Amino acid sequence: MAAFARSAPCWVDVQLPDLEAGKRFYGELFGWTFRAGEGRYADAYSGGRLVAALAAKQDGRMPTAWGIYFATDDIVASVARIREAGGQVITEPVRAGRAGVLAQAADPGGAVFGLWQAGDREGFQKQNEPGSFCWTEVHTRQKDRVDAFYEEVFGFQGTELDDSGTAEPGAAESGPGFRMWSPAGTEPGPDTAVGGRSVITDAFPAEMPSYFLSYFAVEDCNSAAGNAVRLGGRISAPPFDIPYGRMAVLQDDQGAVFAVLQPPVSEKGAE
Repeated sequence: MAAFARSAPCWVDVQLPDLEAGKRFYGELFGWTFRAGEGRYADAYSGGRLVAALAAKQDGRMPTAWGIYFATDDIVASVARIREAGGQVITEPVRAGRAGVLAQAADPGGAVFGLWQAGDREGFQKQNEPGSFCWTEVHTRQKDRVDAFYEEVFGFQGTELDDSGTAEPGAAESGPGFRMWSPAGTEPGPDTAVGGRSVITDAFPAEMPSYFLSYFAVEDCNSAAGNAVRLGGRISAPPFDIPYGRMAVLQDDQGAVFAVLQPPVSEKGAE
């Protein structure tokens, strides 16, 4: 049986202009270590367990950004569903050696994500612990089309949250809201959620594209934000409290955006 349920987030990587600079930044920020001599793609480890990868961009026109991958046991069928649901396939399924098969696509709002059909590599060996992935969410202006898309493609079941972070069935009608995704076959709600959808409001520049924001768990959000700046990064959203902990949105020293989350003391990670 696969280590990841179908449609669960299973991998993240970041495309960077300078791979060695990326190793220094994330190595210091998260305590990651890297395997030497892997060319343009460096696997990142936390406590000896695989957590992410850094890649040197092959084309300067590519965005400097973190990418999220969702697990599938039939990537060809998943690609077909993406097209049928109004998405765009950017990269057709391609084999990554014995590790697995990947594809890249965009939802109807333009947010890019990946698919991963595992071979020898399932995905994360560590998550929801400090120094590893814990959450992802798509930010979009087309919530109705995007909600329907992910429900059709991945079978996600949505739970709308009100401003306090509480599940509220009518929240979708009362405002932009935040929607949590739970896998098919589970009871929808915060306890089973694997990701979510946020709305880009008119408060943001019209040219801001749709995007996925991925989160990494940290022991101390304030310290992580300060360290990011010390290492040459920037703070996009200073640390603030949410119902699921304390978070900040950061940029690395090359411009890739990510979030950090310090879970509540009683929690082990983002739900």
